[in-house]
Parts: sequence; C-alpha cells; structure tokens
Amino acid sequence: MQPVIVRHKPQPERNFQKTNVAALFVTVELYEILTSDSRHPGYSSERERLMIINIGHSRLELVQGDITRQSVDAIVNAANSQLCGGSGVDGAIHSAGGPSIMADTQKRYPEGCPTGKAVASVAGNLSAKYVLHAVGPVWRGGRDGEPAMLASAYRACMKLAVELQCSSIAFPAISTGVYGYPIDLAAGNSLKTAVDFIKWHKAPSLVRFVLFSEGAFGAFSRALEEIVPQ
Repeated sequence: MQPVIVRHKPQPERNFQKTNVAALFVTVELYEILTSDSRHPGYSSERERLMIINIGHSRLELVQGDITRQSVDAIVNAANSQLCGGSGVDGAIHSAGGPSIMADTQKRYPEGCPTGKAVASVAGNLSAKYVLHAVGPVWRGGRDGEPAMLASAYRACMKLAVELQCSSIAFPAISTGVYGYPIDLAAGNSLKTAVDFIKWHKAPSLVRFVLFSEGAFGAFSRALEEIVPQ
C-alpha cells in the first residue's frame, strides 16, 4: 500500500540570516503520512508526521517513525562508549542490521568510542551504506558539559557523513532514552547544531531526525520553529 500524504499549508518563506553567514531562504512544510506495514501481524495503518525545512540547497526533515526503516546513506546509532550494543535505538539498529555491524565495530574499534565522538561501520541489512555510532552524554543535570558533548556527537556524525560522501543522514534523538537527557533541551541543541553545520558546509543534502514517539516529534517541531526566525 502506498503512503497517502496529506499536505498542510506551508508557512511563508523566511529569510534566514546569522552574523557573517550569507542569507539562506528557509521554507517550512508540515505533512501527515498514512502508512501501512505488513511486517507486523494485525497491523493496519498508522499516522506519521513529517516537517521539512529547506536551507539553501539542503533539506532538514523531522519524521515520526522507525529509524531502522530509513533509506539513507548513513543511519546514526545512539551508541554507548563500549560499542557493545544496548537497548532502545541501539538494540533496534543491531537487531535490524544483523551481526555484521557488531562484528565490524569490534574489529575496527576495540577500545570503543569516547563521549561526544562518532565512528562508522557497515550497515548490515539496513537500507544504508553506513551506520555512524554516536556516543552522547549521560544527563547529570546539565552542569557536567552535557550540552557541549551532545552537540559534539551530532557534529562528529555530520563531519563523518561528508567525509564518506554521504548525501543523506538519519538521526535519532541521541541521549534522550536511558541516558536521560531532557527531550526539549536535546531537541534545541541537536537542531541548532545541524542547522549551523548545514549553513557553514552546505552539506549533507538531507538531514533527517527520526523521532519514535508523538511527544518527541512535538518537542523537536517546537524547537525547530524557535530556531527558524519568524
């Protein structure tokens, strides 16, 4: 069954300006997508939401959905520093991608990955060329460098994507699961980091944030509306 897209009226085009950065034109669009998934017994359809901003020649999307089902060049995994797999997004990516992902990280990165950094591996059975394993911070009240480390993890992934010639990348909401980073704070931090990177580097062509729940999508959409100037 093909998705049915219900398009909401786009917001007016906005002039996006920052100090020492050339003006970029940003448009914001909101969609609702009706999808069906035959892989789950008894599953009929679900309503997903999609928000888009166009920044110059690049595009940033917010999607409510499953990151393991994204067809992009690079899928980002919210990994732990040992790269040994875990629950949440980490477990879902390893489960969907198969054992080759873990085998590759263990071979190439036996010492793991520091917080705020990212490393690349094969993507196994996922519809991607690479999995980028990003290690976000554990939330300790925000006074232990967590915002800087979270932004660093997102930048590291986008830098890797450019180096690996990936034109598209899909992110989860890093650190907002068992690591306890408040979703509202994480949304503003991660989106500002992505938008700033796109503005300076004019790449990747597509940056997609895949939010599993309606609440997470709401938090990210509110944060994006604050970042894009009125």
